[in-house]
Amino acid sequence: MTAAHLPPAPVLDELVSLCRRLRLKYVREQMPDVLATAKAQRWDPAEALRVLLHAEAEGRDRAGIENRRKQARFPTGKTFHIWDETRTSIPTATQHGLRSLEWVTRAENLVVCGPSGTGKSHFCEALGQHAVDQGLTVAWYSIEDLGTLVRRHRVDDSIPRAFHSILRSDLICVDDIGLLPISTDAAEGFYRLIDVCYEQRSVTVSSNLHPSAFDQLIDKNLASALVDRLMHHAHVIVTEGDSIRLTDATSRKGVQPLTH
Repeated sequence: MTAAHLPPAPVLDELVSLCRRLRLKYVREQMPDVLATAKAQRWDPAEALRVLLHAEAEGRDRAGIENRRKQARFPTGKTFHIWDETRTSIPTATQHGLRSLEWVTRAENLVVCGPSGTGKSHFCEALGQHAVDQGLTVAWYSIEDLGTLVRRHRVDDSIPRAFHSILRSDLICVDDIGLLPISTDAAEGFYRLIDVCYEQRSVTVSSNLHPSAFDQLIDKNLASALVDRLMHHAHVIVTEGDSIRLTDATSRKGVQPLTH
């Protein structure tokens, strides 16, 4: 668009200044092009205003999603875009039902357990990423992250407050339970998280062990109380089959062929 299609420079400068003052970042960015187009095509003023406000709303929505994604601290960035629902033992209907996220609105839990390499972490992370795209807030923890949280806040006796703040998230994910020994602090953190979220927020857990065997990892009394709360309102999925990673490796799909 030529300068002839734009408002006079003083007017445009004032509009830019007002956009900065009102924090209308996306209106400010698109305003010159939209105003030029509106003048050239003789838009109704209301149409130009609609386009600009729509741009602001869309820009804020995108920024909000990216901000929630960063705050979630997902480990790998895996989403459903690279998920093959035919390569998992999770029934297709169950996959689609979980992707509806209705269970999150009811503060129900999800436990995905089974052998390594059967898609547990990928599926859970993809669900979390999908939840972010749908406007929900997600927090991702490893079991040792919870132990670190306990140790950090034990110094000033603020552990209950620290775990209560987790309720700001709509969905909390705890990944890879059972791969390594669980420290006493991590076991306490895991219990505290499940306890504070009970009937308040949804928790997703991926584990090599079924929750009924958590007493092999942590104190039996603590495991009993934890599993009782975790499983009361939980969808439990047991994955089966060979490791997807190992299958890809043996079929040479794990890497791209080298070129000379």
